[in-house]
Amino acid sequence: MDKKAVRALFKKYVEKLRITPVWDVRLEFVEDPGWKKTGDFKIDCDDRKAILMINAADPKQENTEEVILHELMHIKMYPLDQVTESLITSTYDEGTPAYEFAYSQFFTALEQTVEELTKCFLLEFGENKEFSYGRCSRERSFNDLYDGLKGIT
Repeated sequence: MDKKAVRALFKKYVEKLRITPVWDVRLEFVEDPGWKKTGDFKIDCDDRKAILMINAADPKQENTEEVILHELMHIKMYPLDQVTESLITSTYDEGTPAYEFAYSQFFTALEQTVEELTKCFLLEFGENKEFSYGRCSRERSFNDLYDGLKGIT
């Protein structure tokens, strides 16, 4: 991983997404080969500070630029994320089916929205416009799934 290039991409997208000067955001490289994620962030919403963490030891995605954009989109969407999560936790009792449903639907929709915005920005402004397919490679094929359904009547 070319850390200098990753830092340049981080700076480019922090500015392009207008995250700074409202937020103070720092980039850190995670060197732990046991870390399972490719990117993540830690955030202090009250102080508007965030640390974007990138897996430098064993990234799971091929396109680091896409990962940077994805994580920064989460920061951009964080106020909406927090309002929605607060609404769910104040409306439903934790552990109930309604809570689990609302929570899982919200986070699925959030990830899909963040990923779709990421793809749009990557195609418009990216240096590497190739999407990462790392997660797909770990999934079962359609034929495997279909074969599993053949015995169901």
